[in-house]
Amino acid sequence: MIPTEEVSARRREIEYKLKQEELTLSFIKDSLEKSDQLTKNMVAILSSFESRLMKLENSIIPVYKQTENLQRLQENVEKTLSCLDHVISYYHVAKDTEKIIKEGPTGRLEEYLNCMDKIQKAVEYFQDNNPDSPELNRVKSLFERGKESLESEFRSLMTRHTKPVPPILILDLISGDDDMEPQEEMFLEHLPEGVLHDIIRISGWLVENGRNQDFMTVYFQIRSVQLDRSIKGLKDHFRKNSSSTGVPYSPAIQNKRKDTPTKKPLKRPGRDDVFDIEIDAYIHCVSAFVKLAQSEYQLLTDIVPEHHQKKTFDSLIQESLDNLIMEGDNIVSAARKAIIRHDYSAVLTIFPILKHLKQMKPEFDQVLQGTAAGTKNKLPGLITSMETTGAKALEEFADNIKNDPDKEYNMPKDGTVHELTSNAILFLQQLLDFQETAGAMLASQETSSSASSYSSEFSRRLLSTYICKVLGNLQLNLLSKSKVYEDPALSAIFLHNNYNYILKSLEKSELIQLVAVTQKTAERSYRELIEQQIQTYQRSWLKVTDYILERNLPVFQPGVKLKDKERQMIKERFKGFNDGLEELCKIQKAWAIPDVEQRDKIRRAQKTIVKETYGAFLNRYGNVPFTKNPEKYIKYQVDQVGEMIEKLFDTSA
Repeated sequence: MIPTEEVSARRREIEYKLKQEELTLSFIKDSLEKSDQLTKNMVAILSSFESRLMKLENSIIPVYKQTENLQRLQENVEKTLSCLDHVISYYHVAKDTEKIIKEGPTGRLEEYLNCMDKIQKAVEYFQDNNPDSPELNRVKSLFERGKESLESEFRSLMTRHTKPVPPILILDLISGDDDMEPQEEMFLEHLPEGVLHDIIRISGWLVENGRNQDFMTVYFQIRSVQLDRSIKGLKDHFRKNSSSTGVPYSPAIQNKRKDTPTKKPLKRPGRDDVFDIEIDAYIHCVSAFVKLAQSEYQLLTDIVPEHHQKKTFDSLIQESLDNLIMEGDNIVSAARKAIIRHDYSAVLTIFPILKHLKQMKPEFDQVLQGTAAGTKNKLPGLITSMETTGAKALEEFADNIKNDPDKEYNMPKDGTVHELTSNAILFLQQLLDFQETAGAMLASQETSSSASSYSSEFSRRLLSTYICKVLGNLQLNLLSKSKVYEDPALSAIFLHNNYNYILKSLEKSELIQLVAVTQKTAERSYRELIEQQIQTYQRSWLKVTDYILERNLPVFQPGVKLKDKERQMIKERFKGFNDGLEELCKIQKAWAIPDVEQRDKIRRAQKTIVKETYGAFLNRYGNVPFTKNPEKYIKYQVDQVGEMIEKLFDTSA
């Protein structure tokens, strides 16, 4: 059982908490009643505020609307006045701008263009709103006059400030790609900066507002003349100064200059230096055209609208390009005439030109990109013409070498190198500077599929084959010419000299490497031919040495008295040797072997053979009593014979 005290305490605690809860509940009820009262008061206030606001709105809205209407009316009035002022201003345009238009744009271009813009707007206004107004005719007339003045100013600026580029600057520009540092890259200032700005503004206005393209014709006509004069000025300058040492470059960069575009001018045998200058001048003019045309296009892009640039540029360069192509055609024509008269050295003039044209072709193609097909095809046409002419010259040269006539009057009397040989070798050596060009010429005439896409190796093989053909034809012709000589020994000396000259010339130049591309044994073959001719020559001495050979003499017993017949035989042998030696030395002394090494070699070999044979003969019969006058028959000692042979091939001895 729970104790009574504990129950009483628990009851008291519960009663206390119940009383507390009742007090809290009473407080909440009072609070709710106050809140309801406050809510009723707030609703009453808001209802009163809403009523007053509606009354205010009903009073203000009519005033606001009335004010808004008044503002709109004011704006309309202001706009109307502004429009009237604007319209009235069109009637004053002619009067306000007439003086400036009459005076022209010179020195006041921006002000002039502003006036033209005002006049144009006036024209547009009257055309749209009052086409019958006399003011329209007035502003239209003023506009046309102003446009003509702008065109005239454009022409005047172009004419006054367009000048040919000085030749020295062109030469610097040509050589700038190879020699100038990147930071020194050259640009041509065709027009002063201020003038160029005015020209660009005028052209822009004429295109945009004047709807006039006549100025483009004026532009390309003036610039075309300037371009042509620049190139002709370079040519004249080149002719005047190229006779002195070197090409007349600018002193500013002469120490860094190379001989460009052609590093070594081609030297042709028997050709006048003036003709070389013409060729070099043409090559420089081709390079100048490319550089100047590039510069002209850069200038043109700032002045001519984009969609007219290619056509205008095409017209601009036509005269200069046509002159270059015509001059090239004249060179080709001269080469063809040279072929007809067999002056093949003259044909070599087209080689450096063709080489340079092919080197410049990528730049040409880039410059002429976008021009008419006829313009683009001019350079390829000239290149093809030169290749065809060059190939024909090469083939006819080879045939001419083969068919050169055997005339006694043009044969060297001393058996030295024939002019045909020296000219042929010189011609071939000069081809070395233009191997790729000459190979391309020959390849251009090939009809096989391999030639249609020839490589440098293919053209090199063609050139090697061609050189071998020329050398083969030369060898055949020399053999034929050698038969003109009645003396086989002189014929042998002639062939020896020519073969030796050919071999030495091949070895001194790159020709031997080029020949070896298709003929590996060429060098050995020439050495064998040279040796054969030496042996043939040596046989001419047999008629001398045969007199003193033991096999042709009877055997004499020592101490036995000689018979008259035997003494006579010995006398005849000494006499025959003496006469033969004197005759050969006299004849062969006038012959020539230009190569010192070969001359000494032949002398040495012949001296050894004759001295040994004569020495043996003299040793055997010199002391034999075959005559009472031994000095009559024993005219020469062995050393004297050697000295006589040492004087062979030497007219001064």
